[in-house]
Amino acid sequence: MDTRRPLRTLAIALGTAGLLISGCSSGSSTTGASSSGPAATASPVPAALKTYYAQHLSWRDCGVTGFQCTTMKAPLDYAKPDAGEIKLAVSRKKATGPGKRIGSLLVNPGGPGGSAIEYLQGYAAVGYPAQVRARYDMVAIDPRGVARSEPVTCLTGPQMDAYTQVDQTPDDAGEVTALSGAFKKFATGCEQRSAEILPHVSTVETARDMDVLRALLGDDRLNYVGASYGTFLGATYAELFPARAGRLVLDGAMDPSLPSAEMNRDQTAGFETAFQSFAGDCVKKSGCPLGTTSASDAADRLKQLFARLDAKPIATGDSRKLGESLATTGVIAAMYDEAAWPQLRDALTAAQKGDGSGLLSLADSYYEREPNGTYANLMYANAAVNCVDLPPAFTSSKAVAQSLPAFEKASPVFGKGFAWASLNCAYWPVPATGTPHRIKAGGAAPIVVVGTTRDPATPYKWAKSLAGQLSSGTLLTYEGDGHTAYGRGSDCIDTAINTYLLEGTPPSDGKTCS
Repeated sequence: MDTRRPLRTLAIALGTAGLLISGCSSGSSTTGASSSGPAATASPVPAALKTYYAQHLSWRDCGVTGFQCTTMKAPLDYAKPDAGEIKLAVSRKKATGPGKRIGSLLVNPGGPGGSAIEYLQGYAAVGYPAQVRARYDMVAIDPRGVARSEPVTCLTGPQMDAYTQVDQTPDDAGEVTALSGAFKKFATGCEQRSAEILPHVSTVETARDMDVLRALLGDDRLNYVGASYGTFLGATYAELFPARAGRLVLDGAMDPSLPSAEMNRDQTAGFETAFQSFAGDCVKKSGCPLGTTSASDAADRLKQLFARLDAKPIATGDSRKLGESLATTGVIAAMYDEAAWPQLRDALTAAQKGDGSGLLSLADSYYEREPNGTYANLMYANAAVNCVDLPPAFTSSKAVAQSLPAFEKASPVFGKGFAWASLNCAYWPVPATGTPHRIKAGGAAPIVVVGTTRDPATPYKWAKSLAGQLSSGTLLTYEGDGHTAYGRGSDCIDTAINTYLLEGTPPSDGKTCS
């Protein structure tokens, strides 16, 4: 479990949330800003990049009705464009009409590590409001290192199974050593299998890839809907290329100014808020597996269940047993979407009776594990991007131990596990290239930042912070549960975003929907 960045769950991939951990106008179709700072105006394409900006996209049928696919080339290293290239997978579904085509709308579900193409083909290009799909070509690019775009790989399926079962709430020095060893083995596996690409999967580099794609699609400005981590990607694009930022929707926003440790603590508190909401709902129902008195009592009962599973894992009907780590991941997976609460209640009820299959199923959806024991590369790409984007939250087990009181204050249920999970980047084989900083994106067109008040993975205060940092940011608030807001049932939210995407008129800053 990685808490540095919000992960995309299976439910979100199918579009119920819009990610664990996701504009239009006119202007120049050329590019130029360097990663050291944004350009005030659109600049000519640097000579070393002209070949990439001038390439021809050869679209082909990709086996999914209505969709086309292609491959785009980008420099492996933008600092050394002649030192090699990377191939990136792209898919689109053309505007259906009626109405005049506005341009392309790029979508990203978050992660980092979520497949944007899977999200496009499985949800966005068929599930976004019809009036949006009518006037935009719906487009996705799998970010470098992700899914179809030269994916980062780290472990075999059996190795990943073992990794997900390591105790992430160590009780003694031996368990601390075992957890640290698991993180080291994971990092070593990534280096052995993906050494060439590991230094080049940063969010800055992916944002630069998006600008190349924008130009190849013939759009003067980038139109974009990013969810969860996709908001950081979208904000980074606006920072690098403010003159080419069109209609950007950043839903379930991250705060780029936070260092890793603070980000992790905030997210820990976010999951606690979500759990309290779930627990408050559960105890009102007959047969709640966590009791029928109060949310605090439910939290105590869940902690007791975790303690029992830590001492003695239970059967699942699989070769794997359900211990504390997988059980915790299963609970966390259900926090992303309140539609999963009934499934979680059933899974907890079964676990109380010695059947861990329900919680294991939820954990497998979080990790994108297939029934045959193989894993998508979500978790590998997630770590690779996180660990290169920001310095590690902690660099030693001693530092984690010192942080435990703050994490457990943020969440008595999840705090200890989230703190120890924050050690994962300490052993990464390549150094971080990014630093936490405020993103202003001066000169960009209006950017809509969406926050959900009880979002577990991207706490609401992050959306408030990002909207305040962006020179042209406007905050749209959803009073509710779950991760992200667009397309999750609020007519108020959807109408505000649709109006912005179709007409270019953002909602009034501070608008609140419920």
